[in-house]
Order: sequence, then structure tokens, then C-alpha cells
Amino acid sequence: MTATQSVPQDDVQQLERLVAAVKRLRAQVAQRIVGQEDVVDGILTAVLAGGHALLIGVPGLAKTLMVQTVAEALELSFNRVQFTPDLMPSDITGTEIIEEDLTTGRRSFRFVHGPIFANVVLADEINRTPPKTQAALLQAMQEHQITAGGSTYGLPDPFFVLATQNPIEQEGTYPLPEAQLDRFMLELRVGYPSRAEEEAIVEQTTGAVRAALHAVLDAPSVLAMQSLVRRVPVSRGLIRSAVALARMTRPADPDAPAFIREYVEWGAGPRASQYLVLGAKARAAMAGRPMADLDDVRTVAPSVLRHRVVTNFAAEAADRTGEDLVHELVAGKGWMGS
Repeated sequence: MTATQSVPQDDVQQLERLVAAVKRLRAQVAQRIVGQEDVVDGILTAVLAGGHALLIGVPGLAKTLMVQTVAEALELSFNRVQFTPDLMPSDITGTEIIEEDLTTGRRSFRFVHGPIFANVVLADEINRTPPKTQAALLQAMQEHQITAGGSTYGLPDPFFVLATQNPIEQEGTYPLPEAQLDRFMLELRVGYPSRAEEEAIVEQTTGAVRAALHAVLDAPSVLAMQSLVRRVPVSRGLIRSAVALARMTRPADPDAPAFIREYVEWGAGPRASQYLVLGAKARAAMAGRPMADLDDVRTVAPSVLRHRVVTNFAAEAADRTGEDLVHELVAGKGWMGS
């Protein structure tokens, strides 16, 4: 039985529509963002898998514009929060205010929704605010709801946090705790454009014309595609390989290679295994393939694992980064066919 035959015909048709939608999305985003195809695909992977993404890059690489453009092309509600040292949790989640009924004179509390109540929330420079405020996102990211004033409020569906972080300015910043980093499905590295791309950027952004975008998908369509991605079949062998890869990042695991045991303090948790499979499913669906394979796992693995690997002093002394170790691990064959 082929992979196509193992998938219901209705799902095959939906898969074709998903591929067409992703193609239109890429085209819309390309009207404003020159290059950065891998980062855009990473954002779309997170969206289709129902996960959150952290964008790391120096200033001026259009990280914020990229997120805004994707949200606009998806016709989803969008809010941007500029994280600053004086930002309070209630500035994100919302706050209760006292209202007075002019006819009766009675006073009551009313909850005013904060910017977290949107389909896409851009947490700009998330490491610029203290841990107390960063933690306000934890419940929202995991449970898609927030608790304020003793009451729990559901967030819009779908819901994504797309955060940006500047890696070169560390003064006055607060590194994200591992528990919060683990909530991000992917960490996407935004690099410098090529010379040709930079020339195109300058030409495009210094003129008078701004490209108008057309919405490709709405919220119900995104939810339907997320459901389709979860129905993409994977083999038992792929699940074993994904779990093996995640476990090999843990220095105490008997299958961990020598360089992991030497340079890693803490490895990835079970959420990494889940995201490896979900990311592989999303990648397969975006390519129009009805079944995910090991190449899909290999493609998403660096983005899933690099922010979950905590290196030790020996790695710092040897100038080895978590990303280096993850790439070396993924390039090996030990995790495949486990």
C-alpha cells in the first residue's frame, strides 16, 4: 500500500489545498520580505503545527516585519507587544477596572483584555523584560488561556506567540528561563541577506510604493489545516528515530555520544520528541507529501533542539555552542533506524 492510498481521499484533496495555500502565502510574504525563505518556512511550519516560534537575529533583519506580514497574509488578529524593563504582567494579560453604573450608582469590576488576546502575538525583544513579566506568557503559550483576578479567560483560536530576540546586546536583558524556552516549538535564526538580496531590499524599501497584501487564509482555514497536519501518518520507525534523537541530547542517556556527555549539562525533554514529529508532519504537508519521513525530521531538528540543549563550562572553554553540537548530532546516523 502506498502512502497516498493509506490517506483518506478527502485528506488528499485537503492536502492539495494546503500546498496551494502555502504557495500563495510564500508569494504574498515575498512581496515585502526579500529572501529569508527558510525563516518564513519555519514560521509557517510552526503555524501549521500549532506551535510558537522564537526568532533570533541582529537588528534590521525584518524580524518584526516578517511576523506582521505573515499575520496579515493569514487574516488573523495581530497584536505587538514591545517588551521593556518596566512592562508588567497585566500590561500583557489585561487588568480589572472598576466601573460605576450611572443609573444605580453600583460599582463592579470589569476585565479589560490585554494584547495577549489575539491570534498572533508578536513579543518583540522578549528578553528585555524581567522574568515576572516573561512568565505571564507561560500559561498562555501552553494552555491557550490566562488567569487574572481569580478568573480564567480563553484566548482566540488559533493562537501563536512569535517572539524576537537580539543576540548581540546583552546589557539590561533577562535570558529566558529554560521552562519558557521549552514552550517554543522552534528557534529560528535570522541571518544577514546576500549581496543581491540586500540590494533588492534597499531598492524596494527606499521607493514610494508599498506592496499591498491579500489575505490567503482565515482562522477557520488555519484550524482545519492544523487538524490535517496532525492526521498526516508517520511510521513507528520515524517515531522511534525522533525519540532516539531527542534522548541522545541528554548526557546521562546510555546512547548519548561522547561529545554530548562531555559538553552538555542538560538535554532536550519529551516536548522535543513531540515537536520533531509534529514539525516533520507539517513539513511533509507543506511539500504535498501524504506521509512524513526521516528527511523531514532532519530538516526541523536543528530548530527544535538548539534552544533545548544547555551546554556546560567545558563547552564554553572549547568554544562549542549548543547549535554546533546539535548539528553534529543530527548529521550522524546513530539516531536513525533506532
